[in-house]
Amino acid sequence: MTKPSIGLKKNLSYGYQEALDKIPDALAAEGFGILTEIDVKATLKKKIDVDFRPYKILGACNPPFAHKALSAELEIGLMMPCNVIVYEGDDGNAVVVAVDPLKTMATVDIPGVEPLAQEVRDKLARALESL
Repeated sequence: MTKPSIGLKKNLSYGYQEALDKIPDALAAEGFGILTEIDVKATLKKKIDVDFRPYKILGACNPPFAHKALSAELEIGLMMPCNVIVYEGDDGNAVVVAVDPLKTMATVDIPGVEPLAQEVRDKLARALESL
C-alpha cells in the first residue's frame, strides 16, 4: 500500500540532476524564484558522517503572494518560503514534492488566507506537472 504524500508529489521518469536543472524554470513560469537551497546529502555527510541519497530542499517564493499573505498575517512568515524537495527515488529517478499550502497556511483561521493558499497550491501543482 502506498503511503499518502504530505505534499504535492510528482515521480519523474528522469534523474535527480535533470530534475534540479528543470525545476527553476518550472517554478519561474508560475512566478516563483528559489531563495534557498539546502543540500541534505552534503550536510548529513559533513555534520554526522552519514551517507544519504541525493536530496535537496529548495525554498521557493512568489513575491506578490508572499506580500499578500504577510499583509493578512505577519506571523505567516513561519510557513514561508514554500519548500520544494527533490530527491533520488529508490528506482534512480527523481521525486519532487512541494509543500501543500492548504495543509499549512490554510490551517490558520485568518480571513483571506485560504483562497490565497489555494492559489499558491494551484501554481505549485502546475509547476510540478510541467516537469
